[in-house]
This record gives sequence, C-alpha cells and structure tokens, in this order.
Amino acid sequence: MAYTPDLVAELEILALYNLDNVQEGIKVHNTATPKAQAAITRLHQKGLVTQADGGYLTSLGLDAAEHAQALLTILHPQTA
Repeated sequence: MAYTPDLVAELEILALYNLDNVQEGIKVHNTATPKAQAAITRLHQKGLVTQADGGYLTSLGLDAAEHAQALLTILHPQTA
C-alpha cells in the first residue's frame, strides 16, 4: 500500500487536532485549500470526525490522530 496524496492530506488534518484536549475541535473553512476541504470531508465519510467541515474526533478518529501524531514524532528528525 502506498501513501497517496489524499492519505497524506488526511494525515495532515489529523495532525492538527489537539490530543491534550479532545473537547477542542477544528473547523476547515471554505477559504481553506481544496485539498484540506476534501481531506476533512473524506475523514467525515470514514467516521473519524463528527462534521463534514471538521468538528470533533470520533473514538475511531482519536485513535487515528494518536497514531498519526505518534508517527510524525517518530519520523521527524531530531535536532540537537
């Protein structure tokens, strides 16, 4: 399985969520890039967020965001 541009866009959205406060949602406004708007819509269709324009993470979405953010932490080069 390859990382497609669509999947990367979805991961980028999941990385925006504040995992320290799950009551804090996000809103992807109509002025956002078409890529971001499409990504949040797909995340909603997959049941990861509560609204087609963002909202809160569902239980599944929280799991996905935790994994996505952990992967970014692992793969991000550490600076000394």
